Amino acid sequence: MITLYHHTKCKTSRDALEILENSGEPHLVVLYVNNPPSEAELRHIIKATGGSVRDILRQKGTPFDELDLGNPKWSDEDLIGFMLQHPILMNRPIAINGDQGALCRPPEKILDLIS
Repeated sequence: MITLYHHTKCKTSRDALEILENSGEPHLVVLYVNNPPSEAELRHIIKATGGSVRDILRQKGTPFDELDLGNPKWSDEDLIGFMLQHPILMNRPIAINGDQGALCRPPEKILDLIS
């Protein structure tokens, strides 16, 4: 089953959800701003996407700049803490299927996770 970390106000996220729904693949939609992932889930998301913590940080429309998160002084642990405090900092959409995941930008990247 694919889990989609979704934000309803994001066009890219809505497009990824539409692709997923049209695929017929079983899925779970998590509105992560209202229902943020736990620390363990967030760590799994980061690992599954195969990128760094910074790869899933969102800048636009978030407190990224006011928290000075572009500053290299922040460790991965610090950045995870900020994402736990401010879930909007998590980029979207992110899809997870078991141990594989993708930041679905462009939204068609979700096709890589559909069996």
